[in-house]
Amino acid sequence: MVLNYIWIAFFVIAFIVGMVKLVFMGDTTIFPAIVDSTFDTAKSAFEISIGLTGMLALWLGIMKIGERAGLINFLARILSPVFVRLFPDIPKGHPATGSIFMNIAANMLGLDNAATPLGLKAMEQMQSLNTKKDTATNAMIMFLVLNTSGLTIVPVSILAYRAQQGSAQPTDVFIPILLATAVATLVGVIATSIYQKINLFNRTLLLAMGAILLFMAGTVWGFMQLPPDQMNTVSTSITAVLLMSIITSFIVAGLWKRINVYDAFIDGAKDGFTTAVRIIPYLVAFLVAIGVFRASGALDWLMDGIKWLVASTGCDTRFVDALPTALMKPLSGSGARGMMMEEMSTFGADSFVGRLACLFQGSTDTTFYILAVYFGSVSIKYTRHAVACGLIADLAGIIAAIVLCYMFFG
Repeated sequence: MVLNYIWIAFFVIAFIVGMVKLVFMGDTTIFPAIVDSTFDTAKSAFEISIGLTGMLALWLGIMKIGERAGLINFLARILSPVFVRLFPDIPKGHPATGSIFMNIAANMLGLDNAATPLGLKAMEQMQSLNTKKDTATNAMIMFLVLNTSGLTIVPVSILAYRAQQGSAQPTDVFIPILLATAVATLVGVIATSIYQKINLFNRTLLLAMGAILLFMAGTVWGFMQLPPDQMNTVSTSITAVLLMSIITSFIVAGLWKRINVYDAFIDGAKDGFTTAVRIIPYLVAFLVAIGVFRASGALDWLMDGIKWLVASTGCDTRFVDALPTALMKPLSGSGARGMMMEEMSTFGADSFVGRLACLFQGSTDTTFYILAVYFGSVSIKYTRHAVACGLIADLAGIIAAIVLCYMFFG
């Protein structure tokens, strides 16, 4: 229901802004631009879905091998003590637990190509437990908030973009991004736990969070020992090795269990194709609404208004120039990436605005895109508190990014 109101709001605001520009400013090009954006973004949504088809077929095929080989159930049994408290609605040892863990691990390690198919598999498994098929469960919402908060240990793509833009030290945003995304995730989990009345002061959960923090601290320490120019190369290599390790280990496990690995892969890949087709309408709906909102100039007006308000209080307005990336990120990953690149190009990769744009890009994820794709894949219409908790996590990440940028880069 919330997504319905947000979707309508994008079109209504775009129409109002367009009419103001046409009537009062004489801009006769505004409505043709808005209409053109509907066709362009609809085409883009379809291309994204087609692009996802190959990845979904590959990773759901690999997951099917792991499922039949017993690896997913093995992961579920190991993680049950922690996940049964964070996801109390999922039965102990359910295969969804293993899929959730693999998705979260893939996101943390920057394995984007693997994370989405694994997440869609987890949603499918959680939907099998859902008694109200059109309404999001508590477990689904907690899972999506963990995704939308964007917890990533190694932001490989951002470091690469900074290097392309001529940054003297592309890796100087590494620690601030890690801290900002950790804040977003922590706040998102706390907000969702309050809604769902989950007790986070549990010894098992506290030990698990402590272990994650130690792992993150160890990763940061390890990367800080590397020369700046080697960090991106090493992180990219680690990512590639991890991806191939996952694929190979699942295949070997299938051979060990004497299952027909090829047939298992084909069965899973078929599911990937049908899932990709199923999410097309949801992607078209939201990307067209976002495109219309941007083309109308409503985002530019919002930025100008924020800058005026900040300036009227006498505060430093430098951070406002990077806000387009922050506001675009929950709506569109490619749009936010374009904003980040534009801000680095305009102000400089090593400027305050350029660095803050990178922190915004790395501290949160594409909330509405994730909600549309993940809920759309299992035909969820009523999202309950998912949007609110996801946006709370985004806001926490944005605030943390601004504070950390002033702390680290003045």
